[in-house]
This record gives sequence, structure tokens and C-alpha cells, in this order.
Amino acid sequence: MNIQDNNKKDDKDPKQVKFNFNNNRFALFFLISLIAMFILLFMFKDNKPTAEIPYSVFTGYLEEGEVDAVKIIENYEIHGTLKGRTGEMTIFRTKIPYFDDELLPLLREKGVKITGAEKTVSPFAVFLEFIPWIIGFIFIWFMFRQIQGGGNRAFSFGKSRAKRYLDTDKKITFADVAGQIEAKYELEEVVDFLKNPQKFTKIGAKIPTGVLLVGMPGTGKTLLAKAIAGEANVSFFHMSGSDFVEMFVGVGASRVRDLFEQGRKSAPCILFIDELDAVGRTRGAGYGGGHDEREQTLNQMLVEMDGFDTKDGVIILAATNRPDVLDPALLRPGRFDRLVVVDMPDIKEREDILKIHSSKIPLSANVDLKRIARATPGTSGADIANMVNEAALFAARKSKTTVEMEDFEEARDKMLLGVARKSRVISDEEKKMTAFHEAGHALLHYYLENADPLHKVTVVPHGRALGLALSLPENDTFSKSKGWLLDRIRIAMGGYVAERLVYDETSTGTQNDIKEATSLARKMVCEWGMSEELGPVAFGQEDEPIFIGKEIAQHKDYSDDTARLIDKEIGSIMNSCMENTKKILTEHRDQLELLAETLVQRETLDDDEVRELLGFSPREKDDN
Repeated sequence: MNIQDNNKKDDKDPKQVKFNFNNNRFALFFLISLIAMFILLFMFKDNKPTAEIPYSVFTGYLEEGEVDAVKIIENYEIHGTLKGRTGEMTIFRTKIPYFDDELLPLLREKGVKITGAEKTVSPFAVFLEFIPWIIGFIFIWFMFRQIQGGGNRAFSFGKSRAKRYLDTDKKITFADVAGQIEAKYELEEVVDFLKNPQKFTKIGAKIPTGVLLVGMPGTGKTLLAKAIAGEANVSFFHMSGSDFVEMFVGVGASRVRDLFEQGRKSAPCILFIDELDAVGRTRGAGYGGGHDEREQTLNQMLVEMDGFDTKDGVIILAATNRPDVLDPALLRPGRFDRLVVVDMPDIKEREDILKIHSSKIPLSANVDLKRIARATPGTSGADIANMVNEAALFAARKSKTTVEMEDFEEARDKMLLGVARKSRVISDEEKKMTAFHEAGHALLHYYLENADPLHKVTVVPHGRALGLALSLPENDTFSKSKGWLLDRIRIAMGGYVAERLVYDETSTGTQNDIKEATSLARKMVCEWGMSEELGPVAFGQEDEPIFIGKEIAQHKDYSDDTARLIDKEIGSIMNSCMENTKKILTEHRDQLELLAETLVQRETLDDDEVRELLGFSPREKDDN
């Protein structure tokens, strides 16, 4: 399925080829004519049939009696002939620079033949004088015609920039979209209506006017829209929300009108607007007030979607990752009355996405897509596609013929942790302190009941971190219990406590750990109602201006006494978790030191290697 400009035809279309050929032929003819005109102009200017002489020279010839005849043109110019000593005649002309009252008496005295005439202008000379202006006008007209693509207007700012899918290349269908069963079911119904409208109309059903795809970035909203274009044998127009608004007032509304006009002419059809929040944000939230250009564009869109001049068979499909900022008038029944959530893929869907993208590359026999899917929780389809490509790049750098499991591991670590900076020079003492810090994180995974299993611990710098202890959940979870949150705080404080135990001081490497632990404790108290002292009450509402789209402040909607209680509860949670962490690491100090020393030597250990090193039983593998 190929995307082409709506105002252009396919290059393979014979009409389009003929149009291009005619344009090129006209351009060649225009260029040749331009050159010929300039040549004629210069020839006319330069090839003078008479000799131009100064007036003083003319008077000298006159006194010597060499002037035979003259024609005086309006006391401005003299054309005449000179007779040489051998009898030959020379044609000359000269301009009279001033009024000479002695000229006529002298001419009569010398017996010169005198005639007069009015100054005339040759039509051909006039035409040649106007040639540059004519050529300039034709050139400007031709350029505007080329810029607007053959339209009839010099400016096309108000024309829609929608692109249209054509049946020229390979189509994208629902089979190319892994997972998203519910979303595809909703959209298949739209496609079915466009193909078989009588199936619905005979029982009085109406298809939704607009379908809004909502989901996080990278979840496949645009891909689903392309799949609809591949499934439905109807016209499909695509346009981004940012394409509507320009620097000129009224352009956005004009483009909306033009887009819907194209849709009505091509009905039944689908109009897809990507990134709808760029033009559909709540009115009254910008700086421009009621005359804001974006708001006028939105008003026109509201009228076109459900006004007096509507037509069946035109379905509006839009995508956004910010449905919370959209104007309520867009979301009411009759406009975008069907909301389709395109969620993050679960473990099974991630495996299906891996199968689709990895089918394009040669895989080694040791690649376990199910294991990779489990090791990539919280990633989107775009992340997984990028990871597969990175794995292929890692294999290509090593001149491999197939992509192996270790290539996927490196690609996943690069995506989740950042680029491994193995070239960074770190002193032995700093590396040892980092090893104790990461060992403090890693060891807690084996003694805390609600902690996720450890996946890998390393002292190789990744991104801005000197080391990492990465844990991965057994299964996808969509809510977290209080026990899991407390264990997560304990694990975050593991590096801080380990440094205090071994060195009796801490380093700046604990900054992110403390920030993460404090943030979790604050949310437990203020948002999730997990404080026994304060109870299930939410404190501090976030202020989020719609035209900015970012949280810029937190509104304090509680008293100072409550603020002191909140601080006390947060401190209580942090201190309690740190004491538990200190108790575990103190009781197992020998394992902490063994793990840290092994990390200094081997730099990276996975879960199986840590279990074997510390004497823990192997983890049961989940074959489901």
C-alpha cells in the first residue's frame, strides 16, 4: 500500500507520464524561445546601419563641405550622408546636444540638402523592449503552476495536504498487526460496514461517524490505520493534525473544509487524522482566546463532522496519545463516538510481535523468542521492532550469518539500560565500591518475598550508571501490592545500606536510588492510600495546563498539620525499609562480600550464576 499526494497521480499512470512529458516539452520550448528573443534583442541593438558621430565632428565635416544631405528629426537628431574625397557616400547620425541657431544658416551656406521628419518608433523595437517584461511574467506564471502541481490557483495554502493510499505496493493488513485483538475487532467492524453497508442498514444500524485510537506512543495506532487502508477497498486519506495550522489566518479551517470535501466526493472513504491532539485540544486554554487560529480550525472540524452538511459513508479515524486534552465536543456521540484503546502488548503479544519482525532476519537455533518476550516487560511494538533491528546490527558487526541469542541480549540491554561503556576507565577502588553497591541490590532479590526475580547484575557502565541490577517479573502485572512496593523500596535502598556497612559512608551513586525510593513512599501515602495513619485520602492534585501538556506544579490542598503528618509517614516508611534492608545484608554479609568480589572479577552475572555462586536452589522455569 503506497501513500501518494492527493493532488498527484501515480508515476506509472499513462496520463501522468503524458502530463510530465508535456510539461518538459513546454519548458524546453520556453527556454529556446527565451534564448532566441535575447539574441534578436542584442542583434537589433548592436548591428547599427549608420555610424554614430559626435556633434562636434559633424560641425567639422560641415565646415569642410563634406556633408551632402541631412534629415533633422525634431531638433533632436540628425541623419545624413557624407561625401568623401573619392566620391563614396557614408551614412551617419548624430544627436543635437543643445539648441544651435547657427546650424540652418550654415547648412544653406554649404549647399546641403535639408529635410525634416518626426521621430517614429518601430513596432518591432517596441516589442523587443517589452520582451523582458513578457518573459518575466510568463516565467512567474509557469513557476506557480509547477509549485501548485497543475492547479488553477497561484496559491494553494488552503488546499488539504491529505495523502491518499493507492493500490500500487504491498498492502498492510490486520495479519501484519500482532495482538490488539479487541482493537482489531472494533476496526474490522468499520471495514465490514464500508464493504457491506446493507448488512447494517437493513436492520437500522448506523456505523460510528468517528473512531478514535488511543494509546501510548509506539503501540501501533498508525499501523492499525494502515491496516484498515489495506483491508478496505475504499479511498483512504491520511493527514497529520499539525498539517492543518499554518502561519496564515484561516488556512487551517480552509484545509479542514477541503479535506472533508475530498472525502464526500470519494465516499465511501476513510479520513485518518494522526496526532489529533495537535489541533483538537480543549478550546479556551490557549493564549489566543476565541480568535486563536487553532480554535477556528477545531470549530470547523466540529461542524464538518456533525453539522448540517454531513454525508454518510465518510468515516473519520484519528489517533492520539493524549485523549485527556481533547475538547469534549470532539468526544460526544455523533463525532468521535467510538474510542478504541491500543494498549501496551502483554507477554503473548510481545512474542507475536517478535515473530513478525524476526521473520525478516535469519535466526540461530538458540534464539528463544518466549524468553525475550518475558525479558521485555513494558515495551511497545515500536521498541520491539527497534530491538530486533539492533540485534541484527550487532550480528552484522561480528560478521555472523545468523542472529543469535546473545545478540538479542545485547540489543535488549542497550534498549533498557543504555549503551554499555566498556571503554570507560574506572579505578579499582571505585569499581569495588560499585560492586558492593550492586551486590546490595542483587542480594535482596533472594530474601524478599514479593521481589521480582533477578535477571542480571553488572558493574559494566551503561549510560550514566556505573552498574546495574536488573530484575524482571515472571508475568505481566497491571497493579502493584503494598508488599511489592515496600520490597521495591528495600531493594532501592540496598546499594545505600551496603556502602554504609562496608565503607561506613556513601557515594553520589545512591542519588537515583534514594529518589526512586522516596517517590514510591510519597505515592503510597499521597496517592494510593497505603498509610495507616492518614488512611485512603489523596493529597496534592497536579496542575496541568492543557496548552502546555506538562505537570508544572502540584496543588497543595491540605493543611500544614497534614503536611507534617505526610512527611512523618514518608520518613517512617523509608526508615522501616532501610532497617529491614540493613538487617538482611548484615546477616548475610559473607554472601554480600562474595558476590561483590566475583563481580569485580567477572563484571556481569545472571540469575543462574548468582544462584550457583551463593548456593541457592535453581529457579523453576515457567514453560507456559
